Amino acid sequence: MYYGDPMAYAEHATTTPAIGNPAMTPDEYCQQQTGASGSSFYYSFLFLPPAQRRAITALYAFCREVDDVVDECGDTQVARIKLAWWRAEIINTFLDKPSHPVTRALQPAIHAYPLPQTLFLELIDGMEMDLQPARYANFADLSLYCHRVAAVVGMLSAGIFGYRHADTLNFARHLGMAFQLTNIIRDVGEDARRDRIYLPAEDLQRFEVSAADILNGRESAALYALMAFQAERAESYYRQALEVLPAQDRKAQLPSLVMREIYHANLAEIRADGFHVLHHKTVLPPLRKMWIGWKTRRRERRLVRRIAAGAA
Repeated sequence: MYYGDPMAYAEHATTTPAIGNPAMTPDEYCQQQTGASGSSFYYSFLFLPPAQRRAITALYAFCREVDDVVDECGDTQVARIKLAWWRAEIINTFLDKPSHPVTRALQPAIHAYPLPQTLFLELIDGMEMDLQPARYANFADLSLYCHRVAAVVGMLSAGIFGYRHADTLNFARHLGMAFQLTNIIRDVGEDARRDRIYLPAEDLQRFEVSAADILNGRESAALYALMAFQAERAESYYRQALEVLPAQDRKAQLPSLVMREIYHANLAEIRADGFHVLHHKTVLPPLRKMWIGWKTRRRERRLVRRIAAGAA
């Protein structure tokens, strides 16, 4: 089965996204994609009402689909064709003509929540950046990548969770940056084995760590210092996110706060492990993620009650 304009994509039929079990509903397809990933995002969805849970699950499934194009397609040209297909599919979805299970699941959310088309297209722009060798001269260049692949997802998520104050979008933007920087630190070794280096060249030079050191898995005191510096950069975004979150939107943004605690705990574990990231990927077990989610939800409920009592 093919999606989109069959004439436009006929010559690339083997590159169009494929559906899983055709008996699945769009929501079931998205749930399967999300649950199978084991991502920290999944544990934040558990506390949402059904309509919001369906919307955020569809959004995350879309992110998985476009991310998998880059990670699983060995031919760069084919990957570009697939991403072009997804661009067209997003535009068609906003015209009420979705054809893929993910976009059919997304369509009700697009009507119900403030989810700008431009952010979906910007996310695809970020994925396309990964079709080139991942090298960034400075943090400004890396920031653009992080914004596109993570901060815009945070902003779209904030729209689903709900907000009344514009500063909440800044909270979401900072949090997305913190998450992506944490992922970069966690995945340094894994990325290097795919010839990707997301650490800015200016930082490598400052700490006297060469690209060859990263690619060849050579650990050193200089590398640990470099990674500690990257961790502090991520910490600054975690702090900024909380500083700008308006109290009135704290309750609605509980899922984001759960994600913050899970990602922040993962960063703390990487630090405690001594930043041995070239040969070891530190991840939290599912039970600990669930525990962090439950604990954060309990803490935030108490805090929201105190805020409400103070405003009364």
